[in-house]
Amino acid sequence: MSELADRSPNRREASTLSERASGPARPRARTYQPRISRLWWVRRPSYLLFALRELSSLFVAWFVVYLLLLVAAVHGGSDSYHAFLEWGSSPWLLVVNVVALAFVVLHAITWFNLAPQAMVIRLRGRRVPSPMIAAGHFAAWVVVSAVVVWIVLGAGP
Repeated sequence: MSELADRSPNRREASTLSERASGPARPRARTYQPRISRLWWVRRPSYLLFALRELSSLFVAWFVVYLLLLVAAVHGGSDSYHAFLEWGSSPWLLVVNVVALAFVVLHAITWFNLAPQAMVIRLRGRRVPSPMIAAGHFAAWVVVSAVVVWIVLGAGP
C-alpha cells in the first residue's frame, strides 16, 4: 500500500519539486571521529584517581551490606552469629574485605581532601585556609578510629 502511495504521480511530482528547490542530493558529510582507547582514563593520574574514587563507592556499599548481614546474624542468635563468623573468615571473603578496606580508605582520603572546596568556614571574618580544614577532618578521623579500636579491642576492665 505504501509503495503505491510513493508511486503516485502527485508524490513523484512533489519529490522532484523538492529536489529542484534544494539542488542535487549531496553526500552526507562525514565527521571526524578519532579512535579512543577504552582505557584512556588510565593514562592521566587525575582521571585514574577519579575513576578509582567512583569505583570505591561500590566497596562502601559492600561494607554496608556486610554490616547489615552482621546485624542480622547477631539478631538471629548464637548459631546464626557463629555461621556468619565462619563465613566471614573464609579466605576469599578476607581478600574481598581487605580490597574493600583499601578502597574505603581511598574514598575517605579523597573526600577529606575535597571537603575544603565544599565548605567555606569563616573565623573572625577571615576564611580558614583549606589545609587547616582538611587537617581538622583527618584529625577527627584519627580520633574516631582510635575510639573505635579502643572499644573493639576491649575497653575497660
